[in-house]
Amino acid sequence: MSYDEELEAIKQRKLMELQRRLQEEERRRQLRLQKEMLLRSILTPKARERLANLRLVKPELAEAIEDQLIALAQSRRINIPITDDVLKELLASIYEQTHRETRIRIKEK
Repeated sequence: MSYDEELEAIKQRKLMELQRRLQEEERRRQLRLQKEMLLRSILTPKARERLANLRLVKPELAEAIEDQLIALAQSRRINIPITDDVLKELLASIYEQTHRETRIRIKEK
């Protein structure tokens, strides 16, 4: 294999990798847009604002809650639109399930 052929093969691999990354990025962007549209249709503006604030502090938790809300709405197990009060109740119940109390004991000698 000559130097030019090898160089061309490297260029082709780089180009294919770049195209694959761009396609993956576009797919993720499309999924995010779909998710935002669904959330816009199932949450009131106040509830969306609360979820956006949660995303600033705990993005992983907000993502999980969004997925749960979409699943609940699609299976019709929750009334739509989800108000801020209902979202607060859901967040409180999730907090109670996942929160662990920390106690520190100091033993004196």
